[in-house]
Amino acid sequence: MSTREIHRIVTGAHQVDGAGVKLVRVLGPAQTREFDPFLMLDAFDSRNPADYIKGFPWHPHRGIETVTYLIDGDIEHGDSLGNQGHILAGGCQWMTAGSGIIHQEMPQATPHMLGLQLWLNLPRKDKLTHPQYRDLTAARIPKVQEKTGTVGIISGAYGQTQGATQGDYVKPLILDVTLKPKADWRCPVDPSFTLFIYIIEGAGLLGDEASPVDRHCAVLLGEGDEFAVGAGPEGMRFVLFAGRPLLEPIAWGGPIVMNTQEELDQAFAEIDAGTFIRESGANK
Repeated sequence: MSTREIHRIVTGAHQVDGAGVKLVRVLGPAQTREFDPFLMLDAFDSRNPADYIKGFPWHPHRGIETVTYLIDGDIEHGDSLGNQGHILAGGCQWMTAGSGIIHQEMPQATPHMLGLQLWLNLPRKDKLTHPQYRDLTAARIPKVQEKTGTVGIISGAYGQTQGATQGDYVKPLILDVTLKPKADWRCPVDPSFTLFIYIIEGAGLLGDEASPVDRHCAVLLGEGDEFAVGAGPEGMRFVLFAGRPLLEPIAWGGPIVMNTQEELDQAFAEIDAGTFIRESGANK
């Protein structure tokens, strides 16, 4: 097997989004070509509720999937399909915006708000698919215990264990990996997939690099059919993302991601006209 080496390290930038939520925009429009099919990654890590309780009031999406993985905390949500509830510690909300959805995400005051939101692009043929929502509670996410640590399987499969979902469109591999101090871990990955990790805690050596990569970084790996990492003396926790690139044009306007400017213009015209939502009602 050929081990993937570090291609790029991205630290992102502190931003304020929604109604006043402080977060780190790790990936955004500038990285779409290299990280295809992954569009955006936001990271939040705060022990001060003032950083996030204003939340993300009602707003539209089209043409993407949002994957919100909450390691610690509580986020109340609702959408135009009639879904409502809470994302709790260890759980994941997987929302397919498809043809159009309006939703809100309102973090609740807790001792620690820690998690990630990923925007996953939809293929051109599926941009206007049926919107839907998956509530992947912590109990539904399998965890594989190994000598080196623990692997939580949010999407895809690890070894013989299937994840909480496979996804309907891009079908990414998403793993939450916690390694013990100085543990080595390897994972076979489809060589055609884009692969990156986001380091939540600790540090580690990736590939043949001699210097450890620290937490709060996204690391894009190059070509190969295996991912290899060695955790540092304090251990390491990271989320691994891998998916086949779409290699399609991207037209991005705020919460809408399509393939052409004309499709963007149509979406915003529909928002203005009140015709944006094509499907509504409970869909659980």
